[in-house]
Amino acid sequence: MSKLTVDFQQVFEAPGIPSESQVQQWAQLAWQGEDPSEVTVRIVGTEESQALNHQYRGRDYPTNVLSFPFEAPAGITVPLAGDLVICAPVVETEAREQDKTLDAHWAHMVVHGMLHLQGFDHIEDDDAEVMEALEIRLLAQLGFGNPYEAEETEQDS
Repeated sequence: MSKLTVDFQQVFEAPGIPSESQVQQWAQLAWQGEDPSEVTVRIVGTEESQALNHQYRGRDYPTNVLSFPFEAPAGITVPLAGDLVICAPVVETEAREQDKTLDAHWAHMVVHGMLHLQGFDHIEDDDAEVMEALEIRLLAQLGFGNPYEAEETEQDS
C-alpha cells in the first residue's frame, strides 16, 4: 500500500497533460514522510493560477506550481499534506522555453511542489542547494535528467 494518496483534479484540458497515474507515481516518489498522507493535485488554466497567485502571494500573473501545505488546527491530526495547483499552459510554455520534454517538466513541477508541501524551500541558497539536490536525485530515479542543467536560475514557484 502506498504512503501517499493522490486526489487528482483536472479542470483544464490540453494535450500533453500527464495522466493521473503518472502524477500519482511522481508525487508518491517525492513523499518523504513515514506516515501515510494525502495530497490534492489540481491541474488548472492560467485564469485560476493567476487568481490564486494574486490572492495568496500578491503576484498578479499565472505561475507553474503553487503549494498549499495543510496546517491542522492545534490538537487535530489529519493525514493531509496539502494541495498542489499546477498551471498546464505555464508548464507547457516553460518546457518549450527551457528545451525540456513536457513529461520531464511536469514531473519536475510535481516533485518540486511535493517538496514544498513538506517544508523544503529555495529562498536561501543553502536551502535551495538541498532542495535542488533532492529534486535531481528523485527525477533521476524516474529517468529524467537534471532539470537545472538547462538553466541556472529557476523562476520563482
